[in-house]
Amino acid sequence: MLRVRCLRGGSRGAEAAHLIGAMLGRSVTGWVQKTFQSTSSAAAAQQHAAEEEPVTEPIQQECPVCSYNEWDPLEEVIVGRAENAHVPPFTVEVKANTYEKYWPFYQKHGGQSFPADHLKKAVDEIEEMCNILRHEGVVVKRPEPIDWSVEYKTPDFTSTGMYAAMPRDILMVVGNEIIEAPMAWRARFFEYLAYRPLIKEYFTKGAKWTTAPKPTMADDLYDQDYPIRTVEDRHKLAAQGKFVTTEHEPCFDAADFIRAGTDLFVQRSQVTNYMGIEWMRRHLAPDYKVHIISFKDPNPMHIDATFNIIGPGLVLSNPDRPCRQIDMFKKAGWTVVKPPTPLIPDDHPLWMSSKWLSMNVLMLDEKRVMVDANEDTIHKMFEHLGIKTIKVNIRHANSLGGGFHCWTTDVRRRGILESYFH
Repeated sequence: MLRVRCLRGGSRGAEAAHLIGAMLGRSVTGWVQKTFQSTSSAAAAQQHAAEEEPVTEPIQQECPVCSYNEWDPLEEVIVGRAENAHVPPFTVEVKANTYEKYWPFYQKHGGQSFPADHLKKAVDEIEEMCNILRHEGVVVKRPEPIDWSVEYKTPDFTSTGMYAAMPRDILMVVGNEIIEAPMAWRARFFEYLAYRPLIKEYFTKGAKWTTAPKPTMADDLYDQDYPIRTVEDRHKLAAQGKFVTTEHEPCFDAADFIRAGTDLFVQRSQVTNYMGIEWMRRHLAPDYKVHIISFKDPNPMHIDATFNIIGPGLVLSNPDRPCRQIDMFKKAGWTVVKPPTPLIPDDHPLWMSSKWLSMNVLMLDEKRVMVDANEDTIHKMFEHLGIKTIKVNIRHANSLGGGFHCWTTDVRRRGILESYFH
């Protein structure tokens, strides 16, 4: 079993400190040389000053970013914002990722704010969720509020924005590194701006910061004639490996990846293509392995309401979307748990998600889980597993497209790098 101690900054944090120190050293050296050429007396004075006050590398501080899996004790987290959330324009990639019962909603409200009363309730729910996280000893950070109604234009498309509600979609922490996903929806092209102040803060404190190649999101990235009319169409296309995103350029949402130490699991989906997966595979090699898994899912988009790893060798696997490679997890000694059918009523709006957000939980550690307060049957499931449930109601926030895992990105978990998959 591989074990690598995380020193919150670790070797990568040290590399950053050495790089800054080297840059400072080169700057001072160049300045001294120029001064020497202009006047020898000034050079002598500078040399004397340098002897009295030698240039030293910055003192390395603890890096606040360190997370290898989904269950080590949670110490710091980013929680998204529902404020100013707007309905994305009804483009081909949005149509392919939403159910037909909500298409009239998108056609009517695309580019406008989500219903005000509903949005206010979602904001209040997430504020309470943040308070509970703080009560449980977790440091909570938030993205910047942004006006998502502003229309923007690139050489390839025009759109309005959406929100900064789901940091799991755009940010993934692997060790001491924050990886900024390129995204695949045009309405989310500039979503990273809400998180940049936070990322810069983490970077100055020693974190590694990587931005994946930003796709142009030109028409060629999408199958403009993607033939969906019914759920049956979706099942047929997904079974054939056909998705609305093409292989024109790399794209991925971070939420299509799930972490388990040295192994990461990913699905090819409507927002994550093979080029995006290959970019991640090469970027993380050789320290990490990226495994592609697939599901019987008519609308694959984001893995954590389908396959949610909640402990070392312990995974929640959606019974309605069975994993085609589940035997390889069982052979590796993993425990596969099928969560109970969700209890959320049929008339509750879920504009961008399914009822299975009930299994989209956030582990505070191996023995504590943040879970929907309304889902009594899943509470019992966790109790049977010996895991204490922290019950929170975010039903209105669910409507915007995510559960507890989606609404958060864990920045720091207290643990070390290990291998859990053989």
